[in-house]
Amino acid sequence: MYVFNRITVNPQLPKRIGRITEIANNLWWSWNTEFLRLFKMIDIDLWERCNKNPVKFLKSVEQEKLENAARDIAFIKEYDKIVSNFDSYMNSKSTWFNSKYPDNRNDLIAYFSAEYGLDQTIAIYSGGLGILSGDHLKSASDLGIPLVAVGLLYKNGYFNQIIDRYGMQRPEYRDLDIYDLPITPVKDLDGNDLILFIKFPKRRIYLKVWEINVGRIKLYLMDSDIDINNVEDRDTTARLYGGDQEMRIRQEIILGMGGVSLLRRLGLTPTVYHMNEGHSAFLNLELIKNTIKEKQVSFDVARDIASSKTVFTTHTPVPAGNDIFPLDLVEKYFKDFWPRLGLTREEFLKLGMKPCEGLEPGFNMGIFALKIAGKKNGVSKLHGEVSRELFADVWPHIAPSESPITYVTNGIHTCTWLAPKMKELYNKYLMPYWQDNIHEDYVWEKIRTIPDEKMWKVHMERKEKLIALVKENVTRRLRREGVSYEEITEATSKLNPEALTIGFGRRFATYKRATLIFKDLERITQILNDENRPVQLIFAGKAHPADREGADLIKYIHEISMKPQFKGKIFILENYNIEISRYMVSGVDVWLNNPRRPMEASGTSGQKASVNGVVNFSVLDGWWAEGYNQKNGWAIGTNKEYSSYEEQDIADSNSIYYTLENKIIPTYYDKDRNGISKSWMEYMKNSIMTTAGKYSTARMLVDYTRKLYIPLCNLTKKYYTDLNRVTEYDAWKASMYSNWKDVKIEQIESNADNITVDAGEEIEVRCEVTLPNIDSNSIRAEVYYGKFLENGTVQDIKIIPMKMEKRDEENRKYYYVAKINLTTGGNYGYSFRVMPQNEMLLDSENMDLVKWIEK
Repeated sequence: MYVFNRITVNPQLPKRIGRITEIANNLWWSWNTEFLRLFKMIDIDLWERCNKNPVKFLKSVEQEKLENAARDIAFIKEYDKIVSNFDSYMNSKSTWFNSKYPDNRNDLIAYFSAEYGLDQTIAIYSGGLGILSGDHLKSASDLGIPLVAVGLLYKNGYFNQIIDRYGMQRPEYRDLDIYDLPITPVKDLDGNDLILFIKFPKRRIYLKVWEINVGRIKLYLMDSDIDINNVEDRDTTARLYGGDQEMRIRQEIILGMGGVSLLRRLGLTPTVYHMNEGHSAFLNLELIKNTIKEKQVSFDVARDIASSKTVFTTHTPVPAGNDIFPLDLVEKYFKDFWPRLGLTREEFLKLGMKPCEGLEPGFNMGIFALKIAGKKNGVSKLHGEVSRELFADVWPHIAPSESPITYVTNGIHTCTWLAPKMKELYNKYLMPYWQDNIHEDYVWEKIRTIPDEKMWKVHMERKEKLIALVKENVTRRLRREGVSYEEITEATSKLNPEALTIGFGRRFATYKRATLIFKDLERITQILNDENRPVQLIFAGKAHPADREGADLIKYIHEISMKPQFKGKIFILENYNIEISRYMVSGVDVWLNNPRRPMEASGTSGQKASVNGVVNFSVLDGWWAEGYNQKNGWAIGTNKEYSSYEEQDIADSNSIYYTLENKIIPTYYDKDRNGISKSWMEYMKNSIMTTAGKYSTARMLVDYTRKLYIPLCNLTKKYYTDLNRVTEYDAWKASMYSNWKDVKIEQIESNADNITVDAGEEIEVRCEVTLPNIDSNSIRAEVYYGKFLENGTVQDIKIIPMKMEKRDEENRKYYYVAKINLTTGGNYGYSFRVMPQNEMLLDSENMDLVKWIEK
């Protein structure tokens, strides 16, 4: 076999246009697509052949064409404008973060994620989690948030999807050509590739470090595919979500523990570490280990310090969504590690378990992250509620509603997902510098000033581009699988830009119910085949390679699409990626989303659609449970809980058919002589106005910064940099845990026992608290009340802090009083409780200590 050494020859850019390479190597262009026009101006055919990859283009273009561009007046004018915009963006000091938090400019947020969806050319993402991570970095850049990101470089990336003639999904892996991508190796002080190592059982694994520039943000990726490693270790970072559980734990050790080591090698000292899902939770171990070694403190003190600087975001609404590693596997990789923390085997393994006697069968990464992280959140309001119930066992002594899991609703990076022509409309009709204030609702009020005919014209142009993409995608797939030219033409020729077009694009998992619309084939046949009001469906998405049930959904849709009554009405696209998604979310009329409620944590694809004026038709789950207002789209079903999946499926499918037949289709086809439905335009504009700002990653990052990042930054600097204070705090916690059993709380007779009062009448209540061995300043007393239920519990809970009115130090008794004002009628129940309080507590609920009144 011949062996070839690689030589890369780059054309020489004329000095006049020499900064094209610099900008091509910064993914700023992925949301400032005006830059990409330069490549079309140089050689549009080569641009298409290079799959719209700027770096590959610059390595392939003929020297003469670059020289011609440098002499072209129109090209130079466009080039100068883009360079000026790039420089203004990169060098600006007047960012949102700097103006809001000038005292935190020297802080640093380290963001960890297993995948990043930045652009279709860099296939190190699988779906929503990765896309969210990519959008997170882009908005952090826009807002000027001091953030650095860490991940893994998967040389095989995520799989390319082949759908064969029978509708079966076949994964195909292709190596990323790193040298044709905006990814560069990080160098050490001597100019050599930066290599770090972490310890695996009986060996070291070495990691090469790569860098991607995302606007102002740097993303560092670790890669085990280097010669010094053995074959097994080289494959560790080959594939995203590939291999068995042992491969997975190795990847997560590299991501978490290796990621912390990497930042130290780079001389970076983050104030806060953000774990996007539990994949990176092992970073806590590295933080704790380093603190124990460098500060000579106990595990508990080091854990407190780690907690003060960590955020954990959970994305799963079901227990199976968390990685749970068998104990023997955890022991294999950590048996030599836990002694370094001063822990026994059982103490270490219990870090990944809910409070229990003995040991559970697995180490749960989600629970591990929750138990360490100082701040934790779900990704929508409803998902926050679901997460508090899901992880209630982690804090068994407090009500799930008071779990320390908050929420930050996911969003999208607006300018990444906004169609270029729609962006031009916004530039013309919205306020100047609207892109700097995307998260502000007032920015979007001027959407109403855009003339209907102009917005509809842009929408129809996007729709025609989508139809061209569908024809090309379906034709290529069917032709490859040997389908006749006549059959292909029969299907694709019926695609109609005037027809109501419904899109469904997401991962094919069973809970997302991709085939729900086919529950009643006779009814959907009638809907799709109305000659006067035609409707067409476009599906796209991948199933996880190991998810046979998800792949079967793809097969079913393919089979349905080939039936005579559905040919030319239903299409399934192959190899769903960022580019196809951009076409779909801007080119369909309606975005269909019908997960099994409440299993969609957030679901951001509908947000991408709404910013382009595509109207959502969705189950009231995830973000749509917050975003829907009856004027900006349609709901599938209600908030009702069902006793069986079948019952829910029947109810929701009937809701789909009824809403299509009686609301969506009539509204769309209620067109005037110009072919525009005024009522449809109302839905389009309402969709944009009510969701574009609120469900952007700009707003999301503002929330993360305000609710999670800055509180941790300030708390860490105020308290946790003083080792003596942390040691005292740890001793205080130990004392609270030891003495809490002796705390007693009793009610003092008051005028509020079994009485009837008028609405608005003030009621005074009192309790007595006995604290034999606890300082009274270390607790807070509260009244806990709400509407009384027949089962003896309360709902619509309210909590009022109580004031100490007197004390009996000799007997360690303290007397508290509060006033309740019940403004609405009904039966109410109330009780008293005490909980720990300390200015260093991140959330008092984290201690899971509460004492209720006992009768």
